[in-house]
Amino acid sequence: MMRRVSVLLFFLTLFSHSLSIVDKYPSYSYVFSEFGVDESFAYDSEFKAFVLIYEKKIKRFYTHSLKRGELLLPMMKRRLMEDGLSDLFIYLSMVESGFSSSAISPKKAVGLWQFMPATAKHYNLEVCDSIDERLSPESSTKAAIAYLEKLHRQFGKWYLAMMAYNCGEGRLKKAIKKAGTNELDVLIDSNKKYLPKETREYIQKILLVAMIGENITLGFKNMQKNPFGNGFMKVKVKKGENLLTIAKLLKMKPKELYMLNSEYKNGILPQKKPYYNITIPEDKIYAFYLCYQVESEVFMLDKEHMISYNVQIGDSLDGIAKTYHIKKEEIKMINHLNNDYLELGQLLVLPVSKEIFYDMLQESH
Repeated sequence: MMRRVSVLLFFLTLFSHSLSIVDKYPSYSYVFSEFGVDESFAYDSEFKAFVLIYEKKIKRFYTHSLKRGELLLPMMKRRLMEDGLSDLFIYLSMVESGFSSSAISPKKAVGLWQFMPATAKHYNLEVCDSIDERLSPESSTKAAIAYLEKLHRQFGKWYLAMMAYNCGEGRLKKAIKKAGTNELDVLIDSNKKYLPKETREYIQKILLVAMIGENITLGFKNMQKNPFGNGFMKVKVKKGENLLTIAKLLKMKPKELYMLNSEYKNGILPQKKPYYNITIPEDKIYAFYLCYQVESEVFMLDKEHMISYNVQIGDSLDGIAKTYHIKKEEIKMINHLNNDYLELGQLLVLPVSKEIFYDMLQESH
């Protein structure tokens, strides 16, 4: 190993200008800042050696992963930012699973964020014969955020939280105690071996793939190719329902609906509860309420017709409800709104009377 590193350092010195991380990846400063890594780490000999060895391989991995997870990225990024985390933590998920929501590791960790059963249970992810919420993109992302926040409170730096995510809290504590510091360049020392090789390479891989990604996409701003836009909504469906049936109703590719609801094994909803929530694209909500009917024990709509409505400047729920002669609670229920807040351009589905529906139909001609 010593000879290998020495040879690499020789070539790094020989080609230092052309292989400079700072020159090649101007995004390094932003990436390091988001993860709490000192900018001087860009000049660390072991990290430069890692980049030299794995750069091409990880660029291919980045491209394949991005294509696989394109549908899920907007939701994951939005969830991270809403909870106050950097959206760059999507790269941790990328390294964990390649953005495959059904990924299973040799150690039986599952999903986008690779949860083991014990950790999943601790973060309220249901795992049983009929459902595995580790496979749910939204539920697992929510749990991963909670876990990362906990690790950050414990270790004080985001790069340490990511390392603990990989090797465990106890293992990282021992490494820091033995090293006498929590500095990244010391903890990844391949001679001292304070941490397992897997963890030393894990943190470097996240940093490299993040630099590659942020160089290209600047936070995925140029990657909004998702055919359904950025929005997703939860809708209630009956127990035992088959996702294939719902996909046909919504004129969706079954694999896309399965990806959004991977937690339901074999695409079949369990029988334990009367109703279950599934995730569908926002622009399919109108088709859902036209084609799928479910009797809710909590609240029943007395309107059989639906119209779509885009929120305009000055709109409020009370105003919209008054205009279309419906109850505010109906709008909130059918659109899964937790409060009265509306965003400009937001798509709402409004349950209206037959008279209003046909009046609007006449006006559109």
